[in-house]
Amino acid sequence: MTALNSGSNGNCYYIGNETEAVLIDAGISCREIEKRMKRLELDIQKVKAIFISHEHSDHIKGLRVFSKKYKMPVYITPKTLAGSRLHVRNPAYVYFKSYDVVEVGGLKIKAFPKFHDAADPHSFIISHQNINIGVFTDIGEPCENVIRHFKLCHAIFLETNYDDDLLENGFYPYYLKQRIKGRLGHLSNSQAYHLFLEYRSEKLSHLFLSHISKDNNHPELISKLFSRNPNGTKIILTSRYEEIPVYEIK
Repeated sequence: MTALNSGSNGNCYYIGNETEAVLIDAGISCREIEKRMKRLELDIQKVKAIFISHEHSDHIKGLRVFSKKYKMPVYITPKTLAGSRLHVRNPAYVYFKSYDVVEVGGLKIKAFPKFHDAADPHSFIISHQNINIGVFTDIGEPCENVIRHFKLCHAIFLETNYDDDLLENGFYPYYLKQRIKGRLGHLSNSQAYHLFLEYRSEKLSHLFLSHISKDNNHPELISKLFSRNPNGTKIILTSRYEEIPVYEIK
């Protein structure tokens, strides 16, 4: 698993096994996905499907070109597709429903709804041989769905979008600050840390802190907070500028 990019400028997460993989979102260009996977020595032919969490541009920017070039199915909900301005007649679109399990080779992908200001936002758990990987970003607040699925995971991409003080004292206009910290916005460092402390499983080996704001957060603040009580979980910060290394979860 790896984050090819994570942030408001683009999101794309790779999860796979020895023979197949999926992408969660395609918010960077097709060319960048190709370049970053090549640098990581990941075989793009192993990617068998793309799953879209919601229609915001930082999650679908490269979808049209990438899916057309590699002729792979795009799993999306009807409401997300309607709000995306993508070509609705693309034969590669496959609709999914909340809580249904989609099988892609040996991978099982389950989507569940969350709070975010989008038409039909979902988070995902990707499973293989009893290993569960969560992609939990773009979340306004940790609802019951998020908490329940958080407890199941061996590794998680978890949003740590903003620091409360930096956002409050920053240059963003009032309405944007309210949107970000509202129940349909993004998770703060403190919200994510509380979720980690209260609901982590003993089997949670890796936590990838994700979707970090360029203006309202700082890696040192996040690292300092989560280093207080890692309890054996490896803490990794993702990047809005480049891919992170590939991690193997056993």
